[in-house]
Amino acid sequence: MNRLLPALLVFGLGLSANLSAQDRMPPIPAEKMTEAQKKAVQDYKDLRKQDLTGPPWTVILRVPDLVVPSLQMRLHNQNNSALSPKLTEFAIMIAARQWTNNYEWNAHSTLAGRAGLSPAILAAVADGRRPEHMAEDEALLYDFCTELLHNQSVSDPTYAGMLAKFGEAGIVEAASLEGYYSYLSMIMNTARSPLGPGAKPALAPFPK
Repeated sequence: MNRLLPALLVFGLGLSANLSAQDRMPPIPAEKMTEAQKKAVQDYKDLRKQDLTGPPWTVILRVPDLVVPSLQMRLHNQNNSALSPKLTEFAIMIAARQWTNNYEWNAHSTLAGRAGLSPAILAAVADGRRPEHMAEDEALLYDFCTELLHNQSVSDPTYAGMLAKFGEAGIVEAASLEGYYSYLSMIMNTARSPLGPGAKPALAPFPK
């Protein structure tokens, strides 16, 4: 019996890993979509000028009325944010790290680098550390986002710093980015949405 125990443990760990990796909500085949889902797919294509493929959209499609509002938030963040592209991507990375959502992290890490966020800052966030040598605007945003995610509130000094630098619009923008990308991460974490073929997870789960 004792000799069987290690083998059983290995088997159990392997089974657990397979279950945790299972895609609970894979893409819906076109022939199985409802009329509302087909309309949401077309509306998505009309707005974004590309097909609806992959998470989180294929998951959100289970509630088709959420597809367009969710996409409109994404398009706002991409095109009309009160924050710079660099800071917008920084806020997204902070939310993805909080939820250990490798899909959002992988999707936005390249965009963050292109927008000017340094590899050292990205590496620190991935490790769960406060980055060193941040610019003033980066430090203000980092403190705001991490306080909001960890404490469900923001201290008066942090709020005052954000207000002086970005105004009320920047504060609302930063808070909405954390909320929006937490929303997407929660949906994908629940669905166990997998990474694309060949992609590797960049984030390790935080210790419980």
